[in-house]
Amino acid sequence: MDEQVRDNPAMSRFEMPLTGGTVAAAYYKIEDGRVHLLHTEVPQEFSGQGKGSTLARGVFEILRARGQRAVATCPFMAGYASRHPEYAAMLDG
Repeated sequence: MDEQVRDNPAMSRFEMPLTGGTVAAAYYKIEDGRVHLLHTEVPQEFSGQGKGSTLARGVFEILRARGQRAVATCPFMAGYASRHPEYAAMLDG
């Protein structure tokens, strides 16, 4: 299974392909030069398998590589960052 997270700017979301042609996604908007992480979706059939955490790690790694700051409006992304200090340091607001 491909768990490579990629940015899809046309849909304003980071995506991680899952089996069966489905994707886990983290939606965002860019405002004032920061990436506002708005909402994370993982299909229910993948619940409890760590897919959301894999997606979150991929999103934060992409943002770190780009030198971008983030605002985690999404409770899942905020919670993930709070448990990982290396990503919490990237958050504003």
